[in-house]
Amino acid sequence: MTQRHAIAWAHGMASVQALGGMLGPVTFLLPDGRQVSPLHVAPWFDDPTRKDQPPILQDLRGEWPCVPFGTDAPRSLSEGWSATGETFDGAGVPHGHSSNAEWVFTETAPDRITLTCDYANTHPIRRLTRTIAADPQAPALNITLTVEARRPCRLPIGLHPTLRLPTTAQARLDPPAFRQGRVFPLDVEPSQGLLQPGSTFASLTAVPTRTETTLSLAALPLTENTEELVQLTGVSGGFRLHHPDNWTVTLDWDTAHFPSLLLWISNRGRAYAPWNSRHVALGVEPVSAAFDLGPAVSTAPNPISSMGIPTAQAFYPGEPFITHYRIGVGT
Repeated sequence: MTQRHAIAWAHGMASVQALGGMLGPVTFLLPDGRQVSPLHVAPWFDDPTRKDQPPILQDLRGEWPCVPFGTDAPRSLSEGWSATGETFDGAGVPHGHSSNAEWVFTETAPDRITLTCDYANTHPIRRLTRTIAADPQAPALNITLTVEARRPCRLPIGLHPTLRLPTTAQARLDPPAFRQGRVFPLDVEPSQGLLQPGSTFASLTAVPTRTETTLSLAALPLTENTEELVQLTGVSGGFRLHHPDNWTVTLDWDTAHFPSLLLWISNRGRAYAPWNSRHVALGVEPVSAAFDLGPAVSTAPNPISSMGIPTAQAFYPGEPFITHYRIGVGT
């Protein structure tokens, strides 16, 4: 069983696990006294057969960093996309080594937790460090991620907050301003997609579908079973999810480090274990990446990078990459 530690303060309580360095569950205390838990925990959390799954899925929950973001894999890519970029041993691990490894707790103070994750000697990344700290004045967590390189490299990177969605109503999405929205260029799941692969859009209220209509993604969950990925490129500002019970999740990050926002709409679209057509969640993932197509695609010329929007981050030994972001709630 993975190790866990928690922090508690006047405005909430948060649990962090060693596996994947994942944050969750988190309970925030609103000013009116209500307790809300905005982060998702996969419904198989207590199923003993989950140990048959890849590590990233075994205790899937909440929020964690992905370095690199995505996975190199054989794919039939559409025109404009190629897997001719940089790759390395381990690039086929889902969302990178850190998403599947047991992190080491190095600080477990009442109001903050720090963890580290070391990579293999053959990997271009040497270590990740992340600190999750409570805001003493608010129902919010301030998170710092530090990436140390072993050798010069370019990698897609991302953050992976996954939000809980309501079961009897819809939550309203309030995304940052963006230059262009793009639908994943392939099928996310065979025979389950509603959106037109590779299409572009200007608003979440009108995303092209396979039936030559449009679909609004501005309120979730959807009524039909589906798995979708859309990327909002060239973003400015943060993300808000307005819950029907009159509270709001806020996510703010450095858009210079993560210039796109990937939305993973998991809407009962995977019928196989452990998903079993029961997984409903929204991934709200700041990225410097081309979807989750992995290093070889994200570091190659692609339709997103051709717009001048980075799909990878450069790392150098002796020059730690440090980024800060914040998750909170309000009314």
